[in-house]
Amino acid sequence: MAALKYAGMDDTDSDDELPPGWEERSTKDGWVYYANHDEMKTQWEHPKTGKKKRCAGDLPYGWEQETDEKGQIIYVDHINKRTTYFDPRQAFTVEDVVVKPKRYDGNTSALEILQGRDLSDKVVLITGGNSGIGLETAKSFALHGAHVILACRNLSRASKAVNLIQQEWHKARVETMMCDLASLRSVREFAESFKAKKLPVHILVCNAGVCTQPWSLTEDGLESTFQICHLGHFLLVQCLQDVLRRSAPARVVVVSSESHRFTDLLDSCGKVDLALLSPPRKEYWSMLAYNRAKLCNILFSNELHRRLSPHGITSNTVHPGNMMYTSIHRSWWLMSFLFMLARPFTKSMPSV
Repeated sequence: MAALKYAGMDDTDSDDELPPGWEERSTKDGWVYYANHDEMKTQWEHPKTGKKKRCAGDLPYGWEQETDEKGQIIYVDHINKRTTYFDPRQAFTVEDVVVKPKRYDGNTSALEILQGRDLSDKVVLITGGNSGIGLETAKSFALHGAHVILACRNLSRASKAVNLIQQEWHKARVETMMCDLASLRSVREFAESFKAKKLPVHILVCNAGVCTQPWSLTEDGLESTFQICHLGHFLLVQCLQDVLRRSAPARVVVVSSESHRFTDLLDSCGKVDLALLSPPRKEYWSMLAYNRAKLCNILFSNELHRRLSPHGITSNTVHPGNMMYTSIHRSWWLMSFLFMLARPFTKSMPSV
């Protein structure tokens, strides 16, 4: 105690109260540090307790973190129209202890997954980001600061998606670019246009897809479900592979489906039958074509990870959830009816 008295630290009733001349501040990512104005020094440990702390959770509603002209972090309260250097989250600091990872389940939203993450230095590219799972993914990334690019074939619907996201946060960095996966020419043109922007790609989400649609051929002469769900994405990743390498650490996320289990690509001799990937009309069944394309997604992602992980690029596939309601089923009345019955019991993704 004598040492504390000599240092001027015994004149407060609480161990957490700071002695005269000390100030509590926080870094951009929420770590608390202490400034001693008398000795002109800073330290991570509380001057009395010796503990380290960090701010818990996101900023309160209406607050925003910015940087002033001197490069110092400031906090803007848009509701009360005031600015301060004090992080409002410092009222809810927690000790620097090991926190067990949170468990997520079928009710967890994308915003919960990204809670507390600062993605302001990331560029995210999402195919089919104008509706359903793609829109929810785009919104979640954008609201956490990422620069999000929606690669869509319908620019009108994509623009509506951009407006929807920016209504939630006017500073959201979201833009659209034309990319039709049913046209290999369009995919190549998109890749060239994107490269001209001189932007990195930290996260590439291969999300766009179709399901249960009638048999049709693309302009490339391939069955449309196979090309849109798989081959278009395959080409897109190949065209952007050099950008991904320069952007490392980067990742590719391919939205697949549990339905990949209900098909095979092998013939009677156990060899891959390429004719199954783009079948003629008489041998076409829409759901089977979708299942095969999703199996291709997984095989592609696994091989991509094997080849590119040494270069700092990870690749994973994801199953979005059983009977999750989106508009992907709209081409088949029976599937639409089943989804309508299941809709009250599932998450619903917004459509634009």
